[in-house]
Amino acid sequence: MNVQEQIDQFLSAAAFGVAGASSNRQKFGNRVLRCYLQNGKQAVPVNPKEAEIEGIACVPSVDKLPASVTSLSMITPPAVTEQLVAQAIAHGIRNIWMQPGAESPAAVALCREQGINVIADGSCLLVVLGYRDH
Repeated sequence: MNVQEQIDQFLSAAAFGVAGASSNRQKFGNRVLRCYLQNGKQAVPVNPKEAEIEGIACVPSVDKLPASVTSLSMITPPAVTEQLVAQAIAHGIRNIWMQPGAESPAAVALCREQGINVIADGSCLLVVLGYRDH
């Protein structure tokens, strides 16, 4: 698959997890969540320290995401990305998008070994979906 096909497959999910979601509206973890919402998509924030972000109930970890979530955006430091990828794969996530700065060679390799559709080439969800900051 080329990158556009990977992105199309990622975006075809019924719902999206946002690992690294933040209640701080200046952080990319919040912008990615709002970007999904602006585009009419269902998104579930993953944050162990918050009860809700942007009015949506958070789950504390990737393994608590609902079964409808098959695509996961990662806005996490590379060391955290590595930990969460294994959880995500074990939980049935089929598509992982590592936002710029979240990429880890080890995490990308694990995704590829497990047949996961992984986007980690510097593509940014905010650009692809046309995020608008309100």
